[in-house]
Amino acid sequence: METALYLPVKRFLENLGFSAKGEVGGCDVVALKAGDPPLVVICELKQAFNLELLLQAVDRAGACDEVWVAAKLSARGKGRESDARYRNLCRRLGFGMLAVTSTGQVEVLVHPPTAAPRKNPKKRSRLVIEHQKRRGDPVAGGSTRAPIMTAYRQQALACASALLGGPKRIRDLSVDIPDAPKILQRNVYGWFDRAERGVYTLTKAGHAALRRWPQDIHMTQVVLPGRDMVNA
Repeated sequence: METALYLPVKRFLENLGFSAKGEVGGCDVVALKAGDPPLVVICELKQAFNLELLLQAVDRAGACDEVWVAAKLSARGKGRESDARYRNLCRRLGFGMLAVTSTGQVEVLVHPPTAAPRKNPKKRSRLVIEHQKRRGDPVAGGSTRAPIMTAYRQQALACASALLGGPKRIRDLSVDIPDAPKILQRNVYGWFDRAERGVYTLTKAGHAALRRWPQDIHMTQVVLPGRDMVNA
């Protein structure tokens, strides 16, 4: 699974000074390096180097400063990583190329050029905002069978947790949860009920959500394959 490649790639990027998180805006890995604006790197993961991996990277290129593709290093060294044509194509496209060994080491096969690809400011902005608002790194990059724990749902769960003790006013919740007003009023997940004007309480569905996604587990660390994750 691609998720097996995530932690080695995450460590590689963090050793370069980035903050890396998985499954941000549909990208396997999004990494930010402090700056104004921040440097944005996207890395797409696959079990093997193939055309689909490059097509995904092409689709991501406009939203970042650097694009990397990463795949498992073939056991006998006969995969695409040994094909000079594939490496040259990455160079022409402006993509970096990473190989992950069976021991979790990351080898740089192709360095991305210094010139950044043409950017899509809106896509880039959405990725940066989602990365910065998401608490911790709750999803392993490369996840395909499980939905994603987004920053929006993290805040919704925070609202639900705050209402465990009883009804509360929106303005009180918004002190610690900036998006509390729109989350409670939209009530996308059916977790909240309006007790009176400006005051909300928790529904049975909200209690069930907190039992399923305890805050101290899912908000601060990568969720490994096999655990439930949910999409906002």
